[in-house]
Amino acid sequence: MTLVKATQQHYPKGDITRRVMALAVDFCGAWLLSSIAGSSQIGIQFVQIFVFIFAWLIFRVVVVYNNQGQSLGRWAFDLKILEVINGQIVNRIPQFQTLLLREGVICLSSLLLSIFLGNILLNPAAIVLLLPLIIDGGAALSDTQMRQAFHDRFFRTIIVSSRRGYSLDIKIKRLVEKFQRNVR
Repeated sequence: MTLVKATQQHYPKGDITRRVMALAVDFCGAWLLSSIAGSSQIGIQFVQIFVFIFAWLIFRVVVVYNNQGQSLGRWAFDLKILEVINGQIVNRIPQFQTLLLREGVICLSSLLLSIFLGNILLNPAAIVLLLPLIIDGGAALSDTQMRQAFHDRFFRTIIVSSRRGYSLDIKIKRLVEKFQRNVR
């Protein structure tokens, strides 16, 4: 009897630029919904924070779990989330609980970003609120092999390129190239 080692399927890692754009799409959706619930008063808006967290969890946990590892932003930029076991990428999305905890960490960083954006004119020192997001994203920039942010490493997930999506980044590049040709 011989043992045959199964070859691991290759998954191209998600490009940092596309990951940031996908996060921006999801963030803008949650921020837009939460801004509707906000008021013009100065200070912390608890209803707005609750709506942001609720929208974030719907967009980034429920939709991802039911849509083969893709949120709206990840679908738009051909990315999906997969599980990593023993350093090997497994072709399955993480469990619901793992997604919930993972996105809870990102939700906190994104919530701080939304508070920063709402208070930057009144308090320029609010830029400190960006530090968790910068540190987390910086980890993905420094990891040249797996491109995992801190939350990806901790919850054993990875963002990979997908064949299923809208390819928004490619469509925008084509439109820009076409526009540049027509201008000349």
